[in-house]
Amino acid sequence: MLSKTAEYALRATIYIALKGSEENKLGIEEIALGIDSPKSFTAKILQLLTQNNRVISSVRGPNGGFYLTDRARKLPVKAILEAVEEASVITKCVLGLKECSETRPCPMHTQYKSIKKQLKQMFEKTSIQQLVDEFNKGNYFIDNLKGVRKPC
Repeated sequence: MLSKTAEYALRATIYIALKGSEENKLGIEEIALGIDSPKSFTAKILQLLTQNNRVISSVRGPNGGFYLTDRARKLPVKAILEAVEEASVITKCVLGLKECSETRPCPMHTQYKSIKKQLKQMFEKTSIQQLVDEFNKGNYFIDNLKGVRKPC
C-alpha cells in the first residue's frame, strides 16, 4: 500500500529519532544500515525529509549529520508522508482510479471507506515520538533482520 519511498522515510525518521540528537547527529551510512536501505536511496529520501527542516534537521560538515528537533518529534506521522509527497496514499482510491467517489464508486469503495478513515486518523493523530515510545517498550522493531528484535 505504501511506496518504498514512504516505507523508508518512515523507518529513517523513526531510526533518527531513536538514535540521533542535536549532540549526536547520524550519517547517511549509519541510517541506511540501520533501516536496511540502499545508501543512495536513503540519501534521496533524507533530502526530501530535510527540505526546509520539515521533518528532519541536518548539519553539513565533519561534525554534521541528521537529527530530529523536539518540535519535529511532535509532528504527526502524516508529515513524513507529506514531505516525500506520498500523503495521497491515505485518501486515494484503493484501486488507483482517478475518479472514485460516493456518486461514482469503485467496487471496493464502500468497504474501503471505513479503513481509509482509520488510516487517516492513525497518520494524523500518531506522533513520531509516540512511535519512538512504542519502540522503546521493546515490543517492536524497524529492521528486516528475521527473528531479531533488539532495540537500536
